[in-house]
Amino acid sequence: MNNNLLKDLKYKVFQSGDPSYLYIGICTAVFVIVGLANVPFFLAGKGTLISGELIRNYFGFPAAISELPARFYTILTYQFFHDGILHLLFNMLWLYWMGRIFLDFLKPRQFNFVYLGGGIAGALWYALAFNIFPVFQNISGATVIGSSAAVMAIVIATATLMPNYSIRLLLFGDVKLKFLAVAYIVIDLIGTTSANAGGSFSHIGGAIFGFTYIKMLHNGTDWSNIFK
Repeated sequence: MNNNLLKDLKYKVFQSGDPSYLYIGICTAVFVIVGLANVPFFLAGKGTLISGELIRNYFGFPAAISELPARFYTILTYQFFHDGILHLLFNMLWLYWMGRIFLDFLKPRQFNFVYLGGGIAGALWYALAFNIFPVFQNISGATVIGSSAAVMAIVIATATLMPNYSIRLLLFGDVKLKFLAVAYIVIDLIGTTSANAGGSFSHIGGAIFGFTYIKMLHNGTDWSNIFK
């Protein structure tokens, strides 16, 4: 039975051709590996890999532009690490739900482009905000991790593509995607004044990318063609 389960997981993540399963599988695997590696660090009195900044220093995307030449690769790696189980769970659930709708109307190639492009746009927007707004001038060593910007790009792209598509939410009933998208953007705008301001700015960057991609697609330009 365990062998069948592993085969099913392997098929869904690597062979099904569904990119949402691929990213969910990668993010979950990274989280589990980091979590297991945390055990000896914690027992040795060295904290954890995330809280001890080891992961962030090597795989998180830095706000300081001067660090980017040496850590250029983090524009991709930061998208696959998460701060905790709830951070991972929330992102993966929305990626799965929105991924089902997205892939009903568009191609896996387009999903890959929006996901990765949204993550990149989120990182750049995050760095831009931390280097422009005076409130962040005295903050040093800031980094961002998580797939939230990439997931937000998928959510907003899906809502822009099918604004009147409804999903059922607990306590709220049927909600159209366009209202859900507006609610998330408003929450993130408010979140730019919180302790997780960097995360909120990256979400907004991902949202802008997802929205812009679908609008360009409606005008006949498919940026994902570079993945052909």
